[in-house]
Amino acid sequence: MTPFASGPLSRNLSRRSLAAVGALLLALAVMRLAYAGLFELRTDEAYYWTWSKESVLSFLDHPPMIAWFIRAGTAIFGDTAFGARFAGIVALTVMQLLLVDIVRRVTRDLRAMAATMLMTEAALYYGLLMAKVAPDVAMIPFATAMLWSLVRLAESNDGRWWLAAGLFGGLALLSKLTVVLIIPAILVFMLLPDWRMRWLKSPYPWLAILVALAVSSPVMIWNATHDWVSFKFQFVRVIAPHAFSLSTFGDFFGLQLAQVGFVLFPVLVSACVLTLWRGVRRRDPVELLLSLSVLVPFSYFLWRSLTLRVGDTWPMFVWPPAIAVAAINVTRLAEDGWSAKVVRAGHRWIAVSIAVGIPFVVLAFLYSVAAPWNLLGRNDPIGTEAGYDRLAARAVQEMQATGATWIATTNYRVYAMLRWHLKDRVPVIQVNERARFLGFRDPGMDRVRGHAGLYIAQPDDQDRALLLNAGATLQPLDQMNTEWRGTPMRSFQIDKITGWTPELNPLPDTPFYRPPALALLVGRMSAA
Repeated sequence: MTPFASGPLSRNLSRRSLAAVGALLLALAVMRLAYAGLFELRTDEAYYWTWSKESVLSFLDHPPMIAWFIRAGTAIFGDTAFGARFAGIVALTVMQLLLVDIVRRVTRDLRAMAATMLMTEAALYYGLLMAKVAPDVAMIPFATAMLWSLVRLAESNDGRWWLAAGLFGGLALLSKLTVVLIIPAILVFMLLPDWRMRWLKSPYPWLAILVALAVSSPVMIWNATHDWVSFKFQFVRVIAPHAFSLSTFGDFFGLQLAQVGFVLFPVLVSACVLTLWRGVRRRDPVELLLSLSVLVPFSYFLWRSLTLRVGDTWPMFVWPPAIAVAAINVTRLAEDGWSAKVVRAGHRWIAVSIAVGIPFVVLAFLYSVAAPWNLLGRNDPIGTEAGYDRLAARAVQEMQATGATWIATTNYRVYAMLRWHLKDRVPVIQVNERARFLGFRDPGMDRVRGHAGLYIAQPDDQDRALLLNAGATLQPLDQMNTEWRGTPMRSFQIDKITGWTPELNPLPDTPFYRPPALALLVGRMSAA
């Protein structure tokens, strides 16, 4: 049985309903644009913005695509929050169009296509938070485009679509390495259906691998010239031992419920399980590809969450294909032999997930940019990273009062926020963890060497001893808090630093070079 429907689109939406969906989508797009411009950059976003100011092939934490995205946006709209986030808005739109086209090709069902668009809007991460800067934002459209190319391959049997999949796969690797978790789905797509011998003998899949490796080669070249430091950094994060924890497991599930949707999340998971069962039974390449591209990475993150805190954005490349699966699945329930009651329930649950999710997204937008309240005090996840403009302004005052000409930090988030708010008017240097800044340009050492500076850190900062042991003199000047909506959030101490000049390129075996994860790796290797 072919996985693709034929003929014209099923006109199962009235013009009035279609116009209402279009108006809603337009209003939500305007809301996202407003969010991108009004919501001040947060710490990781500012950190990736600093990458966009550099001309290097890759970075310790991640591949370079997100830096290129930000540079493209700020080239058009300047160093503004909207400029830094603009490419993310485009990435979301591309993702939505690709998902809709997948559903169109498989179902020819207009209602399923509209549901696909609305489900993306009903998930908090895609409907709102994808406007924020993160490497996942760059990876998601390319990973989706890779799956779309393979769907086109299954539809046309034209092997050249392997090359497109290789291109988009390489671009996804240039965005974030976790895209490799989709590889098992691609292998099953290639090997389980009856066409496996054709593709094993065809040059196209193997050429696709070469294309992907060639496109992603900047990451390999950069690592080869820097002792594979990025791979070591990521490897130790994966293998580092952690105790079993129901807390991290609960955090993972809570994040999925919040960022995907309290109703939508179980709808997507159940649809993928049903589609996998159907795909195995029918050896359907598209259903196998889409369902496994969700269930394999999700299972991995679920397993890791038993011992490790899974990052907020790490699983977010998983759910776009799940949205396409859910839209396709409800069109297949009847032919699977499910009763009319079950079929109606499938449509109803998707409708409920949309009806519940979109208002939740709108409320999150209003709370982020318009509400006067801080509902969670110092623990509010939105306010925790706010208020750094006040810290930057205070730093300028202290520099004017003391004659300091530069700022030192030992935390990449503080470093990034100060650079963002000061826009490089003064040198800001994270003096430790210099592996994060390999190949970065001179921040202005002529204004650092031989001059007093400010050291800005939280009062309990453990890295203060690094500076003292290196011969620096620290003179306390002031303490202050960042604030959000009248609530003190984070405390910072400002010291005057004299008698020391930071080393931008310390040797790899020194404490000023290594981030904590690499230090852990070196310690374990030494012990072995």
